[in-house]
Amino acid sequence: QVQLVESGGGSVQTGGSLRLACEISGNTDNAGCMAWFRQAPGKEREGVARTGRGIRRSSYTDSVKGRFTLSRDVIKGTLYLQMTNLKPEDTAMYYCAAGSGPCGWSPAIYTYWGQGTQVTVSS
Repeated sequence: QVQLVESGGGSVQTGGSLRLACEISGNTDNAGCMAWFRQAPGKEREGVARTGRGIRRSSYTDSVKGRFTLSRDVIKGTLYLQMTNLKPEDTAMYYCAAGSGPCGWSPAIYTYWGQGTQVTVSS
């Protein structure tokens, strides 16, 4: 089992920044792929950023490239999503997810999910 706990959401104005954190615990052998998804009301869950065991393997969806950055603190067991230049369309519940792989954008790949953290961007 893998446990994921997100934090760091909040409300900001357009152009603002937030850093989301996903604390990972349990059998991390099953967490070879990790990702951040988001879901806005009435919309499907969307993959935002993902990585394999090496943070250099990170990938981002087109709408956040150049604005969002993944990083990892191995000692703390935490995956971060730094979000800058936030836009109203980034408003959503953000979820951390983990799975054993192969890595990809489909939510079905990810076995473990956090409870979510809300991000709201006002214009």
